[in-house]
Amino acid sequence: MPARIYQRPKNAMQSGKARTSDWVLDFVPAEAKRPDPLMGWAGSGDTQQQVQLSFPDKDAAVAYAEKYGIDAHVIATPPKRLKIQAYADNFR
Repeated sequence: MPARIYQRPKNAMQSGKARTSDWVLDFVPAEAKRPDPLMGWAGSGDTQQQVQLSFPDKDAAVAYAEKYGIDAHVIATPPKRLKIQAYADNFR
């Protein structure tokens, strides 16, 4: 069961940075979602998609994956770019 380890991105709709320092281990979907014949909701029989583990740092997540034999690959966090802009720049 392959998994991915990544750091949560900052929510674009809010200015806060809550839970962005945590690292997440979640499993890659084993089967595609399909619509339910009665309600039309998307779903699948893969219960591993519901599991999402959070860790305080990347090393703890990798150690957990190695301990339990989970084939996990780490997705690197892209560098943060700051766009320094003054309010007065809106009127130039």
